[in-house]
Amino acid sequence: MTRQDKVQAIQSLVDRLENASYFYITDAGGLNVDSINQLRRLCFQRGVDYTVVKNTMLRKALEQIDSERYQGLYDALHGETSIMVADVGNVPAKLIKDFRTKKDKPLIKAAYIDQAIYLGDESLDALASLKSKNELIGEIVGLLQSPAKNVLGALQSGGNKLAGIVKALEERG
Repeated sequence: MTRQDKVQAIQSLVDRLENASYFYITDAGGLNVDSINQLRRLCFQRGVDYTVVKNTMLRKALEQIDSERYQGLYDALHGETSIMVADVGNVPAKLIKDFRTKKDKPLIKAAYIDQAIYLGDESLDALASLKSKNELIGEIVGLLQSPAKNVLGALQSGGNKLAGIVKALEERG
């Protein structure tokens, strides 16, 4: 690989990761070609960008973007490395979990989720259980609507009781 090719590869990584709020650094080493193709197909189906990268190029790309923000990820850059970039933070973790029902890899080396860094494969369950932005908004809206529905329900049922009492008083008098 020539120097110019390396510069272009690093710039390609910078372009991909610069605006990414969610990406995972994984290790899929040891998987055969058929398994890697299955993983790539699954990533494509779920809207996850999967790329095998060289550690030094990924580090240089992260340093170009913001060396301080990504400092916690640098220790994960060893061995075989690939990155998974997604629009939703928990999709790659769920994908990995599903894929690992049949295989023992890929392993999570690190993940960058909305400025939070997760290290190690033991964070897989926590990452898979993260809620997406839309799921959180839906829950908040539901919580906000719940008290209003209770108040309206009480007023409506109270109105019926009040009308019944007025009617009973009217019949007496």
